[in-house]
Amino acid sequence: MMTGDGLLVRLRPARPGFSLGELMAISDAAALCGNGILEITARGNLQIRGLTAETVPLLSQKIADAGIEIAQGLAIETPPLAGLDPAEIADAVSVAERLRQAVAAHQPPLQLAPKLSVVIDGGGQLHLGAVTADIRLRAVRTNGKLLWLLALAGTETTARRIAVLEEVAVVPAAMDILASLAAIGRDARARDITGVVTTHWAVPADVGDVAPRIAAPNSAGIHDLDGDCFILGVGLPFGQIRTENLRSLLEALEILGATEIRLAPGHALMVLGIAPDRVGAAQALALGHGLCAFPRDPRNHIAACAGVGACASARIDTRAVAQMVVDRAPALLDGSLTIHVSGCAKGCAKPSASALTITAAPIGYGLVVNGPASAAPTAYIEENNIRTALEHLDKLVSKRKQGGESARSCLTRLGADMITAAVQQG
Repeated sequence: MMTGDGLLVRLRPARPGFSLGELMAISDAAALCGNGILEITARGNLQIRGLTAETVPLLSQKIADAGIEIAQGLAIETPPLAGLDPAEIADAVSVAERLRQAVAAHQPPLQLAPKLSVVIDGGGQLHLGAVTADIRLRAVRTNGKLLWLLALAGTETTARRIAVLEEVAVVPAAMDILASLAAIGRDARARDITGVVTTHWAVPADVGDVAPRIAAPNSAGIHDLDGDCFILGVGLPFGQIRTENLRSLLEALEILGATEIRLAPGHALMVLGIAPDRVGAAQALALGHGLCAFPRDPRNHIAACAGVGACASARIDTRAVAQMVVDRAPALLDGSLTIHVSGCAKGCAKPSASALTITAAPIGYGLVVNGPASAAPTAYIEENNIRTALEHLDKLVSKRKQGGESARSCLTRLGADMITAAVQQG
């Protein structure tokens, strides 16, 4: 698709992950054909930026020459550690493959919205509860029986629960929903299905009896699967990495024994294959490369777009501003909220509302409280005052936060007027 810095290509591996050699080949192809920036999205997809109509065919050829199989069609997402995590209660990968085959075999072909997505979650540590999807299918255990919860349009907490299914009914029920969407129109999303939704595939169970999942841990850090298998999660600062930096990291990880890389929500890479006695060294290596190797790294809680210099639509250096937030306003980055830094009103890095959004404005910066980058700013900050404004905001939260209160709760209690007054202080 076209963006401010040319064409952008989003890739999903057909298998759960990439070999290190495959990811090196993609990095090399991106350096040759694009602007040298790779991104991992909040959903865990790989993006190559700065392509042109002339270089896209070359990129495609380079990927094909490396023998890399890329998923096509409907986005069907499974947890990043699917098939590895002993805490899983169902095989999400096999269910996802059966659904892909059913979609591919459907006649006539289903005309579906390009961004329509399905989440199939078999459980485990790094589940996909926070990922928004049109169709959600989550494995649950009820009275010792494996069943699947079907929900539409949202995250684990916001999606509308429809039915509880036996596993044999998962693919047929999902296909019924997809066919309904195709009948509405090729741009239809699950939110467009209104009124009471029923399915004859449902078992006699109350969807309200299915307990909600607790939040998944941050992808960054060391994940202990069974006491003898450790997976290292490495987050990309503000979702981006230069191709030469990625290749350097991968070459070093390969020396330590890494064999596979899986993409994960939260702009992260999951590194597989490293022996338990070397995973700490790999974590230190990633930290030395400037990456987010620990779950409490404050950079995990900032969403930033490519910014000026990488995107023609951007009017601010988003990565520099994001680093200013880390340096000048650490009280905001306790993990209770994500701060969005956007180079323009499109808000590509986080289209939905954020507790705080910093975006470009004619005089420098606009601060949006509880809204997306496209909303009218609550306050304006002159270009030379951004550091001071962030320091004032940090001081406001540090001084006004009550015992046990999070940064998000504190900001909500204080309200937009007090936030505005703080950032506009002299």
